[in-house]
Amino acid sequence: MTNDDKDTGFISHLAELRKRLIHSFIFLIIFFIGCYFFAEHIYGFLVEPYAKAVKDDETNRRLIFTALQETFLTYLKVSFFTAFFVTCPYILMQIWKFIAPGLYKHEKIAILPYLVLTPVLFFLGGLLVYYLIMPLAIKFFLSFESSGISTNLPIQLEAKVNEYLSLVMKLIFAFGISFQLPVVLSLLARVGLVDSDFLKKRRKYVVVIIFAAAALLTPPDPITQIGLAIPLLILYELSIFSVRFIENKNLEKSDAQS
Repeated sequence: MTNDDKDTGFISHLAELRKRLIHSFIFLIIFFIGCYFFAEHIYGFLVEPYAKAVKDDETNRRLIFTALQETFLTYLKVSFFTAFFVTCPYILMQIWKFIAPGLYKHEKIAILPYLVLTPVLFFLGGLLVYYLIMPLAIKFFLSFESSGISTNLPIQLEAKVNEYLSLVMKLIFAFGISFQLPVVLSLLARVGLVDSDFLKKRRKYVVVIIFAAAALLTPPDPITQIGLAIPLLILYELSIFSVRFIENKNLEKSDAQS
């Protein structure tokens, strides 16, 4: 192959990548615009855990904003967050279409499950935040309110619109990304960087790392930290089984070839 052929192939690959990225960006923008028209309803959905946590409270709860542009910017964030969440599978599909032609059949079979599993695990992490972690965390934080008997003045939460959304988005992304642990470890096992024995021997260090990561990725309260750490520990143990399964499959292939 001449240098001109190599340059032509490289340029064609860049053009293909550019086309995929443009398609993904256009898809994202279209969904962003569509989501903005429903931003108030989407925000209402995200604020539902807070509403349910305080529905039996005698206090007249509300969400406030302290800057003129705050609610507008919040709706923009909600729209982009929702559009990105929805378009992630499409973006992964575009990435797959770009790399698939350069893969052998057995490599396609090996990678395809991870492209399916990645958004599924991210979605499961978001569900855990929405239906379990957020209600528990909200009730935990509200427990520090005071009626003013011992503090002379009542201490009452008046949550800001933007701050509440930022907290929800941070938790969903933290849990969603952390739930990719089995995917990462399985891919590392496929390229030979880790094995099941390696993961077993370093389990005690991983426990410390997971709790440290949970403390960094979540607010400084035990509910969300433990709520992230425990699922990650379970996923780590499941990763050991998946890595062992990959090792057995590789061993079977090597025995068949020999």
